[in-house]
Amino acid sequence: RRRIWALAILFLINSAPLTAASSLNGNASAAVAYEMSSQGKITLIDIRRPSEWQQTGVGKGAHKISMHESGFVEQVDALLGGDRTKPVALICAAGSRSSRTKAKLNALGFTNVTNIPEGMVGSGSEPGWLERDLPLEKQ
Repeated sequence: RRRIWALAILFLINSAPLTAASSLNGNASAAVAYEMSSQGKITLIDIRRPSEWQQTGVGKGAHKISMHESGFVEQVDALLGGDRTKPVALICAAGSRSSRTKAKLNALGFTNVTNIPEGMVGSGSEPGWLERDLPLEKQ
């Protein structure tokens, strides 16, 4: 019974249309993040290493700011024009790094950050940007 309720809640959360006003401060599928980025409702940031960008390409519309670079937070801040309330979505390979980075940004006062837990290559339960066949920009 609990599993059915949990699945129903997950379905409702994942199928509800997100808007900039509804706050992305949570998780979103790659498809939802791409759609919102395409509409200018969020800033999508690929936080992987440059070598990973080369391997797979980068999601169309994503800004490349590696979490491994010094000055990562300053680069994100500059991209958002210093407005830490602007909606931003983070993507990595499979959701782990973007989840940790989301928590780090939240702790630094970024208030509207979402994680794309399936990442580029999938997370086991979700297919990922590549398998969903979402648009890519080759590097």
